[in-house]
Amino acid sequence: MNFDFSDDQKMMRDSARKFLGDRSSLKVVRQALESDATYDKALWAGIAEMGWLGTAVPEEFGGVGLGHLELCMIAEEMGRALAPVPFASSVYLATEALLMAGSDAQKKAWLPKLVTGAIGTMAVSEGTGSPKISNTHVRVTNGTLNGVKWPVADGADCDLLIVLARGGDDRLSLYLVDARGKGVESEILKTMDPTRSAAKLKFTDAPAELLGVAGQGLELVQAINDHAAVLLAFEQVGGAQASLEMAKEFAMQRVTFGRLIASYQAIKHKLADMYVATELARSNAYYGAWALSTGSSELPVAAAAARISAIDAFHLSSKENLQTHGGMGFTWAGDCHLFYRRAKWLAHVIGTNRFWKERLISQLERKNAA
Repeated sequence: MNFDFSDDQKMMRDSARKFLGDRSSLKVVRQALESDATYDKALWAGIAEMGWLGTAVPEEFGGVGLGHLELCMIAEEMGRALAPVPFASSVYLATEALLMAGSDAQKKAWLPKLVTGAIGTMAVSEGTGSPKISNTHVRVTNGTLNGVKWPVADGADCDLLIVLARGGDDRLSLYLVDARGKGVESEILKTMDPTRSAAKLKFTDAPAELLGVAGQGLELVQAINDHAAVLLAFEQVGGAQASLEMAKEFAMQRVTFGRLIASYQAIKHKLADMYVATELARSNAYYGAWALSTGSSELPVAAAAARISAIDAFHLSSKENLQTHGGMGFTWAGDCHLFYRRAKWLAHVIGTNRFWKERLISQLERKNAA
């Protein structure tokens, strides 16, 4: 079975790399880090103009009508460039949620807006821990939402919120909330990577509309996260590959005691470990892309495997990139920490490594028992 991408898809990837190389250099990422802005608005507008926000959205809802394979290609380049924009929250989560569970009316109301630059996200967590009935206290009563959600990725900048909450029957469901409407207050939280913001959201009688089937909130969240896990894995692979290339380039130029540091066995081992971890993650990401694009029943296993290996690869590569650069790699003036920050951020967006390992085990046990 051939998991490789087509020539047209690779051309799209090359085009995305050129665009982001011009518009989202590490200098731009650093400017986002050091400013008070929560994302780069000019870059976000450019991405919307490129049509990337609607890559997997059908043309009838204003999208490009391509598919998830093309979106995976773009995701990898977004990760390589560390693009300081809410792409993952809006495209992998909010847009995917509407495509998966939205009614025709909801899709017509929101997808064209998301495709042209409106920002969406999901508000699931209420502090630490995996979402479940016992730690979900936000409630919808008579069509209005009350409670607090945090941390919410890109929550302070969004136009559309998809919120996990208790309904009148005490079961968990997903609800659409206009983030610019009444009853929604946001507070920006400090994060490991300020180029990707998070917020604490307070709801006070905010109008809420049911998304999908009542009582199936947790099932929908996990299904959406399976899609997002594959797309995030490509982002992480892109970041891991860029970290490896940065470390290799430095090692091939830095001279100590009359020798290139790349000639030292310890540095060779670091680069080799980074390469192996990145290629393993890439292999799992390709498997996930196949399962996602074909609607395969293997998606839960493939998504978990992709997520786990991508978290590990990006963490290792960003860490060893710091180590390869030595003392100067740990300074604020160096760019290594930009990748380390993003690796930490992406590792927690839709559940930690431990959560996905437990999910992988449970899915394999279920598959073997069948």
